[in-house]
Amino acid sequence: MKTFEYDILCFPMTRKTSLAEMRTCLNQKGAEGWEVVSVSTSEFANVGHTVFLKRETAPLGAAA
Repeated sequence: MKTFEYDILCFPMTRKTSLAEMRTCLNQKGAEGWEVVSVSTSEFANVGHTVFLKRETAPLGAAA
């Protein structure tokens, strides 16, 4: 059975360069094997984006 690990990133959209920084970060995560599963936009307190990622892990007991 496949197993996964998850990560959550938050990107406040407070500066003009925020989207470029978001793209750079997501490209780095992609190079590490992470895949974006969902993006949520929030207007509570500070407009920004929360990104949910996952990547497959080795099954328990499998050799690395």
